[in-house]
Amino acid sequence: MITVLQRTSEASVQINQEIVGQIEEGLMILLGIEEADGQEDIDWLCRKVCNLRIFDDEYGIMNKSILDVGGDILLISQFTLHASTKKGNRPSYIKAAKPEIAIPLYEKFIEQLESELGKPIQTGEFGADMKVNLTNDGPVTIMIDSKNKQ
Repeated sequence: MITVLQRTSEASVQINQEIVGQIEEGLMILLGIEEADGQEDIDWLCRKVCNLRIFDDEYGIMNKSILDVGGDILLISQFTLHASTKKGNRPSYIKAAKPEIAIPLYEKFIEQLESELGKPIQTGEFGADMKVNLTNDGPVTIMIDSKNKQ
């Protein structure tokens, strides 16, 4: 699994010009799922996301986690995170999991993340054409790959 985390002061996602998910302070997370992903990736990544210290403390140092600040999460599925641009100019998405594999993993990821966070998260809709808006606070943007543990 690959995630792109963006620390936000606000973020929202629209489908057919209707807002379906919206947060204020917290994280907007793009999630890419590949065929080889499983429960171990979900467990590791959810723990990492919830404990990552990327929010400012009272001294302006990134020393607090989303749990510490009581922030919210907006999760968006994004298969294009697994794009390969090695060959030619048209990206290949061969590593991205097919919906029959990705959807159950996406749903388990939501459940696990809500459990770790201790509250519901906001989401887009898997496979939908979505419009995502955010104000990146910092800006702070971090990529995490569960296969490379980085």
